Amino acid sequence: MKNIILVGMPAAGKSTLGVVLSKKIGYGYIDSDSVIVAREGKLLCDLISELGNEGFLEVEAKVNSSICASRCVIATGGSAIYRGDAIEKMKQNGIVVYLKLSYEEICRRLGDLKTRGVVLKKGFTFRDLYEERVPLYEKYADYTVELDGLSIDESAERIREAIECELKKE
Repeated sequence: MKNIILVGMPAAGKSTLGVVLSKKIGYGYIDSDSVIVAREGKLLCDLISELGNEGFLEVEAKVNSSICASRCVIATGGSAIYRGDAIEKMKQNGIVVYLKLSYEEICRRLGDLKTRGVVLKKGFTFRDLYEERVPLYEKYADYTVELDGLSIDESAERIREAIECELKKE
């Protein structure tokens, strides 16, 4: 049975919506960032600080590639799309849903980037990060769901509606 893999920018609601969606459709739930923290024994921001961006992305890709699950909603870290090979491996047993929000909405929701554990290239602004990642999310997405202005419940329902035909295949 296929997994539902959520991708999107930091603060797009992948973790929150992952929990709500999993309950709505009767799937399990996995937060890949939480798996990284548990396996490495360190917070994401500390791992990025210690390993650098590339080192962290390698750890993230290994964790994402190693997730062995069925009928789960998997919330990935926002940087998961930098390692296409890991996303492609996850797609072998899942569909990728891009949680799309405008730059303005993401900024409204976003807290401190440093404490969130966001991979940000030296000299990059958050706008640069947004503009770099959006085409990658779109590239790997099987479904894109626009969520600007929606509540958590409305967002979860919009995702469920988007993937309804996939769920019926199960």
